Amino acid sequence: MQLPTDFILKYQQLFKEPEASQFLASFDTEPLHGFRINPLKQNAPVQENLSQPITYSKWGYYGRVSGKTSDHQSGAVYSQEPSAMYVGEVASPNQGEKVLDLCAAPGGKTTHLGSFLNNTGFLMANEIDSTRSQVLTENVERFGMTNTIVTNTDTPTLAKHLPEFFDRLLVDAPCSGEGMFRKDPNATSYWSLDYPKECATRQKEILTNAIKVLRPGGELIYSTCTFAPEEDEQIIAWLVKEYGFEILPVKKYPQMSTGRPEWADGNPDLINCVRLFPHLFPGEGHFIAKLRKPLADSQINQKPAKTINPAVKELNKDQVKLWQQFAKEHLTTSATGKLVTFRDQLYSIPEQTPNLTGIKISRLGLWLGTFKKNRFEPSYAWALALHPAEWQQKLTISDEEWQKYVAGETFTCDPNLAKNWYLLVHDKQPVGFGKVVNGTVKNFFPKRFRFNMN
Repeated sequence: MQLPTDFILKYQQLFKEPEASQFLASFDTEPLHGFRINPLKQNAPVQENLSQPITYSKWGYYGRVSGKTSDHQSGAVYSQEPSAMYVGEVASPNQGEKVLDLCAAPGGKTTHLGSFLNNTGFLMANEIDSTRSQVLTENVERFGMTNTIVTNTDTPTLAKHLPEFFDRLLVDAPCSGEGMFRKDPNATSYWSLDYPKECATRQKEILTNAIKVLRPGGELIYSTCTFAPEEDEQIIAWLVKEYGFEILPVKKYPQMSTGRPEWADGNPDLINCVRLFPHLFPGEGHFIAKLRKPLADSQINQKPAKTINPAVKELNKDQVKLWQQFAKEHLTTSATGKLVTFRDQLYSIPEQTPNLTGIKISRLGLWLGTFKKNRFEPSYAWALALHPAEWQQKLTISDEEWQKYVAGETFTCDPNLAKNWYLLVHDKQPVGFGKVVNGTVKNFFPKRFRFNMN
């Protein structure tokens, strides 16, 4: 790989020899691939090779996942670069916590946080870019997360409306991306000697507001996919000096490196951070730190909000009647969470959802479906969040039928099946809803996701 000359000189000075040569040579080696299995799904995936588990990741494996399998389409697996998996492991939220993933797209770390939370507590996944926020929403839905709201808002707005609300905050900061050079060689084209400094300025701006949403004593997990000290140790040293954060130890597995105090202000606690260097560790570059916000008295009321947003309403009488009738006919258990509507859409939101007035929402909890004239139509997102045992009418489909389904085609079924909504199951995983009418399964797989296997 043709690395920028200034990049080479910079890291030759930082590393010294022979480590500098080993580090620079690693950019000419092949990147590794990985994936996580989804514990929110009842059954483990059956199509992927699980012979190479990643020791530091509870649900991680080495290997490449095809986007054209029912495991992937149903959200039973999630493709993620191996070193990026350690960010979620370091964060490892406890069930029931309120967690914010601030720079969340495309969703790898959000879904990892969701694996730990197991659909308990409250998870907000925020992405400032509206296009990337849509991708984040799709991945959250595919993973079957029912405790998650996706937002598309800047950090000053979040700080204003949600002061000291969260127990845990993950900031996978926008960075110079040096750790992605091997995966995306084009990333070297916009790198310059000043670029890490520019990124560090932006990171400080983000963090200055972001830490306001964290309760006293709460934990901040900060990560980047760059090697630049300006964006890594020096940012952590700044958080300690300016805001009194405490650097907590991060467990180091074999081939992981400590933070380097000499690359910042010499604070010895910087060795508590972890660095993943590609010449030492089987993955791309990452820096991860865990910090605790200073304890302080807080007078802020953290009770769940009665009002979520002026546009978010309780169900009216007709909607309640339609929903109760639909639930009685199709569900084996009662729906969890708080039911609300946005226009004609029905959502289940986490009980701990705060007042989100002023915050742009991309996904208001779990989208259950749409109220239409005298009927309720369930959503694709709801199908992926269900366990088969929770739905009365199920239809197990073959490989051939699943291929027709994801291509948007109808297919035939037992003509004796009653007209109704059926949860389609393939390889033990729900893959969507189909409506059976006179021996034909009508297809409700979203048009934007459709694909052909050929």
